Parts: sequence; C-alpha cells; structure tokens
Amino acid sequence: MKIQTLKEKSKTIPGYKNAMQAPRILKVVVSTGVGSFKDKNKFKIVEDRLAKITGQKAAPRGAKVSVASFKSREGDVVGYQVTLRGARMYDFLDRLINIALPRTKDFRGIAPTAADEMGNYTLGIKEHSIFPETTDEELKDVFGFAVTIVTTAKGKDEVVAFLTHLGFPFKK
Repeated sequence: MKIQTLKEKSKTIPGYKNAMQAPRILKVVVSTGVGSFKDKNKFKIVEDRLAKITGQKAAPRGAKVSVASFKSREGDVVGYQVTLRGARMYDFLDRLINIALPRTKDFRGIAPTAADEMGNYTLGIKEHSIFPETTDEELKDVFGFAVTIVTTAKGKDEVVAFLTHLGFPFKK
C-alpha cells in the first residue's frame, strides 16, 4: 500500500463536489520574537536555527515604534520570520506532524480552538529543540516560535476538518 504524502492528501478531500472547492494550504509562516535578548550573538543563533528548521533563511523583522521602557528603537530587530510555500512548505508540515509534535513532552494533541474565522490556524511551539535538526546544540538558548498555516478554508470548522484530514493530531 502506498503512503500518501501531505500534498496528495490535500487533493483528496471528501464532501466537495468539485476538487477546486476544497480548501488548500496557501503558505506557512514561521515567526519568532527575540526582543528579550540582550546579547547580539543570540540573534545569529536564532536566525541560524530557524534556517535549519525551515530550510530557508529567516528575514529579520524590525520594531514598528520606539518603546523607552524596553530600550528598543524603531527599526531594531525584534524577531525573525520565514514564509514557506510549495515543496518546502509541505516538507516542513510533514516533519512538524510526524516527527516534531510527537517528540513534544507530554503531548496530547493540538488545540482545535487555535483556528481563526478567516480559515487560518496558528500553532505555538514552546521549544525549538523538538525538531531533529537542532538537537545537537546547547539547550540554554531555547526559544519558541509560532507556525501559522494560511488556508483557503472559509471558517473555523472547515479549517479544523481540513487539517484533521491531513493528519494533524487534534485533542479529542
């Protein structure tokens, strides 16, 4: 029996008369904030590890406004973001579903309530070290990041049903 890839699963969704009606994944956005780091070398570490996890170089994101109490100025790097599309997107999601999420400590599934009304799903990951690409580095520089899956689904229920069909492990 042939095992279906994530891309093949997304094309065979039951309940739609036409294949073009079925929702599909447009892009995956991986973003992290590094505003609390005082050491500039940690910025390079975060950028490097995010590039290892996603397979694509991370783009720095600057502060929109100056905040004196945080000692940040407009334009200072406060985070990194990667937008994945195409084959890299499907590879990242496959590794996320089948390798990284099951490696999470006390994993019981992801919350279906993280879907928004526009058909997107945002998943927070507390430790980047659940990905096998980063297990050999030091554990003192652990950071979390958010994974936003942008789909063409029309609402919360439709995106949860779509992601369940793709194999996302939701809580019961």
